[in-house]
Amino acid sequence: MKLIVIDDDPDVRSTVAGFLVDAGYCVIEAEGGEQALTMLNEHASLRMMISDIRMPEMSGIDLAEEAVRRRPKLRVILISGFTDEPLKWPFLRKPFRSSTLCNLVAQEMMRA
Repeated sequence: MKLIVIDDDPDVRSTVAGFLVDAGYCVIEAEGGEQALTMLNEHASLRMMISDIRMPEMSGIDLAEEAVRRRPKLRVILISGFTDEPLKWPFLRKPFRSSTLCNLVAQEMMRA
């Protein structure tokens, strides 16, 4: 299963990606929304996107809206340390445990 992790903070991005690689997932990383959309076009096998909400240029919410418009079956999980917005996708508040993330990814994959 191939996933993409998007976060403008390289340390957070690599930590989240590392959690998922350790759990057996194939993971690619993007530093922002535009790069993520390009990768989405280039990797037909991507099944899930895990994105930070607060990023410069394009928010994770805007990215999720566009990504799902392009690929309606794409699963989305949003992450952030700062949000009280109502969301239509599953959400994890930073910081979170590897097990919490991996359990949510597995749940969402079963819904796909």
